[in-house]
Amino acid sequence: MEILDHSSWQWGLSLIVLTTAIHAAAVVMMAFVGGRVRVRLDTLGLRLSNLIAILICVIAVIGLLLAVLHGIECGIWAAAYLWLGAIDSPMDALLFSLDSMSTRGASGLTLQRHWQMMGALEAIGGMLLFGVSTAYIFAVMQLYWSMLTAYVTSSKS
Repeated sequence: MEILDHSSWQWGLSLIVLTTAIHAAAVVMMAFVGGRVRVRLDTLGLRLSNLIAILICVIAVIGLLLAVLHGIECGIWAAAYLWLGAIDSPMDALLFSLDSMSTRGASGLTLQRHWQMMGALEAIGGMLLFGVSTAYIFAVMQLYWSMLTAYVTSSKS
């Protein structure tokens, strides 16, 4: 039974673990740097308009970094597809991976039958990675929201 093909499952699950570890490490590093930025912003005594502009830039940079991170992770899956012979072209492998990881799936590309379960597993991994990214952005926004509300509250006194 092809659905129980162990190599497709092993590769897919291994790549989920690898990309999740990479993602976690990158998010932890961003959180560490972000914490230092937050401490620095607390000590600068900025005007509210400057603080808002800086926070918009911080969120935009985090979004860009996360998008690049997801792209790198797609590249890892695409390289595996190529190496395994699951798909023939590097550009097709990358497009298939982006489609799978984002769960968009509209490219019309398919893997060799033997490796199709691996593509489905990439979609599962992608949902997890995008969930982590979303949770991180939300946490950062909550952290800075408390900073903004504290600023507004203290300036009313």
